[in-house]
Amino acid sequence: MTTPWPPGRPAHRPLAPRAAAPRDPVDPARTGLRVVRRRARGMDARAVRQALEDARFDPRHEVLAHGDHSWAELTEWERIGQLLAVAAPGSVYDPDADAVVQAELAADAEASAAQDARRREAARIAARADELQALRELGTLEEIEPCHGDEAVRDELTRRAGGHLQVDVDGWLAHALAGHLGHYRDSAAREAAVSLLPPAVLAHAALLAELARLILGTHADQLAFAGRLATTEPEAADALATFLTRARLEGR
Repeated sequence: MTTPWPPGRPAHRPLAPRAAAPRDPVDPARTGLRVVRRRARGMDARAVRQALEDARFDPRHEVLAHGDHSWAELTEWERIGQLLAVAAPGSVYDPDADAVVQAELAADAEASAAQDARRREAARIAARADELQALRELGTLEEIEPCHGDEAVRDELTRRAGGHLQVDVDGWLAHALAGHLGHYRDSAAREAAVSLLPPAVLAHAALLAELARLILGTHADQLAFAGRLATTEPEAADALATFLTRARLEGR
């Protein structure tokens, strides 16, 4: 069974440029911690105590602000001094053996990997949005099937268009969802679509599916009202789809 494709292609609004990738903010406190740890490497307890005293009388520490570079240095010298105070005699500071430092490095690595993954996904979405925009301008969007992640691509196209509805893209996704095309062949993808697509697209898909079951081979021109109804009255379209489903099941 193939769900009819809704006719007509609305005019496209000019798209906004891609959003620039945000830069990582500089954290003065973290910078201060790294400075102290590099200087403290190889120091024994006495040397660390002296470094702490020097830091306390450093003019930079006369006015301390929470989280700034100088405050972080001072508190880190204190922490390292406490660490060596309970260590075996003759111990020297080694950041590689410092559990606090290693935990921070592991957390940083995890956060960096997650950020890289987000950036790769953002780049993939942007590239796919460029592809779909080119296809819609050629009038061949309906000739391809959606793939995993195209729900986010729809959101990107909407963002580029200043928040305006992407009626043709919404119709394309509704058609695929109704006909189980592309990644919607997978039931898990169809279930996930409930939280990824707006109510209007879901209602459109549900209505298309029921209308296609009601009269097989219905021409697309005869179902253009389904898209208009779903766009303007998504709750009514969903209620109609539910009613048709109930009538079909009770009529068996």
